[in-house]
Amino acid sequence: MHILMVGTGYVGLVTGACFAEMGHHVTCLDINEEKIKMLKNGEIPIFEPGLDELVKRNMVQKRLKFTTDYEKAVSDARVCFIAVPTPSSTDGSCDIGFVEAAARSIAKHMNGYKIIVNKSTVPVGTAHRVASIIREERGDIPFDVVSNPEFLKEGAAVQDCLKPDRIIIGANSQKAIDTMKEIYAPFTINHDRMIVMDILSAEMTKYAANAMLALRISFMNEIADVCKKVGANINEVRKGIGSDSRIGYSFLYPGVGYGGSCFPKDVRALVATARKAGTEPILLESIDVVNERQKKVLGHKMIQYFADRGGVKNKTIGIWGLSFKPDTDDMREAPSLVLIEELLKAGAKLRLFDPVSMPNAKKILGESTQITWCEDEFEAANGADAVALLTEWKQFRLVDFQDVQSRMKALAFFDGRNQYKPLDMKERGFDYIAIGVPDQLQKV
Repeated sequence: MHILMVGTGYVGLVTGACFAEMGHHVTCLDINEEKIKMLKNGEIPIFEPGLDELVKRNMVQKRLKFTTDYEKAVSDARVCFIAVPTPSSTDGSCDIGFVEAAARSIAKHMNGYKIIVNKSTVPVGTAHRVASIIREERGDIPFDVVSNPEFLKEGAAVQDCLKPDRIIIGANSQKAIDTMKEIYAPFTINHDRMIVMDILSAEMTKYAANAMLALRISFMNEIADVCKKVGANINEVRKGIGSDSRIGYSFLYPGVGYGGSCFPKDVRALVATARKAGTEPILLESIDVVNERQKKVLGHKMIQYFADRGGVKNKTIGIWGLSFKPDTDDMREAPSLVLIEELLKAGAKLRLFDPVSMPNAKKILGESTQITWCEDEFEAANGADAVALLTEWKQFRLVDFQDVQSRMKALAFFDGRNQYKPLDMKERGFDYIAIGVPDQLQKV
């Protein structure tokens, strides 16, 4: 089937490449000429494991191509997916301006019946808005609009797309439903993962899913704070509650808060939707409040730790991990940025390292005499009064801590992901400070 994918970000590029891998003929379109030029040259603008190989293989086999030309791309396509950014507005609501623009551009070049699929994360009612735009532009041509929200995790997006947990289809046309089933048939050979529902429910499903996952993270971070104050160990509590089959272990890990392009934006957008609908979203609002507070926890711990050690000013802090999660170069709403800003204001000297996201981090943080960019985690520890783990990259799991300690000026370790065992770190001689771990397991 000939498919058009409008937008070449995480969702559009990954989904388009995976559709091509399954045998479809896919054209990925973007209005950013520089990005399309890069893609035509085989340069992938984002870091996502497995994506580079997937794109190049399907380009060679001529199932995947890139363009900025709406006219031919729309004419050739049977189904047009919209996978453009939906950023937050100043009030937290979702800005669907790019979706509307894509819908207008598709409508202008329609030469017959088309199915327009919203892949972007959009507020409830956006599909109806897209349909209205297309009718305004080309009311003489038949079409259907479908909601098909994405559920891709950055760092595992290719596998999530090729082997999805579920495929949500929101449609009110049997013809559109049958076509979507045809598109996704190669993805559902082992068992049917497709759930068909009305359009409004499909749009809400995406937001509800992300809000639930964000809720679990904020819940555990708040419980971690209670554990710390009463002397309980969050690591043991997590095991205890996760063993309940009704709860499970997923997303029960405390840390320095969530970031990225989805959870913060989608929770705020759902809050805005709820308010607009006339409800009081107390629980949803609390998810974001707790998360923003959690991003400051490690910085407060550092300031408290160094308070009777001459203060944070002029102390050297090594930071391991900058991206909001492992296996991505995405720095959007990364907790590391909150910590870095706080430490820079306090006058600390920072030695930063991330395996992948340093180019993006440099664009955000700019030049500073207080920042040294390092080649690896060991260089980041050189002369450090403390080291802080912010992103749990695999290469940080089994570190030669003797080497690390030999490079450090003092032995404080702030574990923002509770990756290491407190007693082990204590026995190594570290002042080990984690999230929700009782004082008797630490040196402070």
